[in-house]
Amino acid sequence: MAKIESINISTEKGTVKIPVAQAEINMEGIVGDAHSGDWHRQVSFLAKEDIDKFSAEYNSNFKFGDFAENITTSGIDFKKINLLDIIAINDVKLMLTQKGKKCHGGGCAIFNAVGHCVMPKEGVFTKVLNAGKISVGDEIRVIPKIYKVLVITLSDRASKGIYEDLSGAELSKYIRDFFENSNRNVNVEKVVIPDDFFKLQDIISSHSREYDLIFTTGGTGVSQKDITIEAVKPLLSKEIPGIMEMVRMKYRQSNPKAMLSRSIAGTISRTLIFCLPGSVKAVKEYMQEICNVLDHLIYMIYDLDVH
Repeated sequence: MAKIESINISTEKGTVKIPVAQAEINMEGIVGDAHSGDWHRQVSFLAKEDIDKFSAEYNSNFKFGDFAENITTSGIDFKKINLLDIIAINDVKLMLTQKGKKCHGGGCAIFNAVGHCVMPKEGVFTKVLNAGKISVGDEIRVIPKIYKVLVITLSDRASKGIYEDLSGAELSKYIRDFFENSNRNVNVEKVVIPDDFFKLQDIISSHSREYDLIFTTGGTGVSQKDITIEAVKPLLSKEIPGIMEMVRMKYRQSNPKAMLSRSIAGTISRTLIFCLPGSVKAVKEYMQEICNVLDHLIYMIYDLDVH
């Protein structure tokens, strides 16, 4: 069982934290701790196992709080959890927002003593999602983030079963592979609809808050049936033009028709949306480029500083 070994607070930053038996966590962090505030590193964690390993390496006996961690844990391998996963303790829920940090060097008591520190490499940082009280010995649960993705194929003929939806299937596979290859959980739902302006708008506007990402395939050309862009663009909170512009420019050398796609990308609140062409080849080309920046886009949506 993963549990709290120690709760540590300090009234000043850059100092060793002092263990306490229990603490209250509000929406800014641990009450009374110098690191609480309106930012993404409100509560820090460090595993006892990493402290023990560091102590053995430097033949020293470091105490809980010496590395300025707020919560010392046992039973958790922080290398195996991901950004946006939830750490739950009683009613408290904390979202993992950063792994490691820049070493303060001479501003750190441990660094001054041994010339090295475990916190910049092994420590993790969280932001409060739900407040409450915690005590030493409390059980810790890790709740993995499940990315919810909706893939919408627009095609009159595929929606009638005249031919198989190959582009939507390829898009769904690409998304699953992207998340599963980095050991993250993903749930992909796929729907096929006609080239219907109002139906597409209704699906997106009614359900966008349920999904982290929405992808459409089809309807990005210039025929009378191509209504995807006209339906989606008014719904966007922010447009991200650079991605699709780069894809069009990159592939126009081998396929001049790539310049005719009107594909767009953007956000609807905290949901990312990408409108791709309807061919399997185009889906592969676009997804290759989108996946190069997808993690960073997701973290930006959640206001995480991962530069």
